[in-house]
Amino acid sequence: MTITKLDLTHHLSDTLGLTAKESKALVNTLFDTIRTTLAAGEDVKLSGFGNFTLREKRARSGRNPKNGDLFEIRARRVVTFRASPAVKEMCNKVKVLPAFGKARALAGVDNGQILSP
Repeated sequence: MTITKLDLTHHLSDTLGLTAKESKALVNTLFDTIRTTLAAGEDVKLSGFGNFTLREKRARSGRNPKNGDLFEIRARRVVTFRASPAVKEMCNKVKVLPAFGKARALAGVDNGQILSP
């Protein structure tokens, strides 16, 4: 499931009783603040959620997959995200089963039913 800014706006207006306009402004302000802080070279730490940090990537050579030509990828800064232990724990509780085949059998699934150990 993908959550969009519009979903966040609707959730805020439903749970906090804000108007749609106020909710949209709040969501946009949050993301603008994160962008501005990262652009200034600072890390963003959201307690209980995770950390956004900037990482410097060095220049390196790359290859065009269409024609195989070599070219240089410039040095740049990229944003990385590291989830908090609470978020990791919530994500690890969800069990995603393989769709079919040997991997599904190894996961202990038969005809859509999880087999008891």
